[in-house]
Amino acid sequence: MKDALIILKTGSTYPEIFAEHGDFEDWMKTGLKLPEDMVQVLDAQDLVLSPDNHAAGAVVVTGAVEMVTDHAPWSEAAGEWLAGLYADNVPILGVCYGHQLLAHALGGDVGYHPGGREIGTVTIHTQPAARDDLLFAELPESFPAQATHAQSVLTLPGGAVRLASSDFDYNSAFRMGERAWGVQFHPEFSAPVMRMYVDIQREEIRGQGQDPERVLESVQPSPAHQILERFASLLE
Repeated sequence: MKDALIILKTGSTYPEIFAEHGDFEDWMKTGLKLPEDMVQVLDAQDLVLSPDNHAAGAVVVTGAVEMVTDHAPWSEAAGEWLAGLYADNVPILGVCYGHQLLAHALGGDVGYHPGGREIGTVTIHTQPAARDDLLFAELPESFPAQATHAQSVLTLPGGAVRLASSDFDYNSAFRMGERAWGVQFHPEFSAPVMRMYVDIQREEIRGQGQDPERVLESVQPSPAHQILERFASLLE
């Protein structure tokens, strides 16, 4: 499908969340607000990807429960595909796993965060470069966003511009060139979805010395969905 926005699906949410709210690609579609015929979903684990076999007007890469450092063959192939699209100046937005995969594909370093998992509604602090960024310019200097991840981008690719951080994660968002972005947080998550993630992962949260009930109580809506809308505007 020429000039479609491709959602590259790298994983699925938990079954109980899927049953109530759908999956990553559903939430992405809601946030992008594009006509159905302008969006195509490709499953990275089922496809052989190359710059020639899928015409893309733009690409959004979803989250996953897997880890980029597992270097699964499908993941490495997806990374090579993204690197080729980046070289061709195709707009890319990587989210969570997608953020890490894009950084890995372009020469950055990904690994487990020494502080463990970041989860819940966290405060994102934008950097000066975000003021003129296409996706971040209309967001406040600090804003709440939903997050759940154990790995992080530890070192950005050479030439990357850091756009945002949280108190936990230094590289919460970056841009490469003018049309490729990675965000560690989830602009597609609603507050109800975030609450279900916290509930499912409450034992891991408790094991890190945090109170899952306090994390639950702090969950709130986020304006980060604007990032998806702004990215979709690149197809206009």
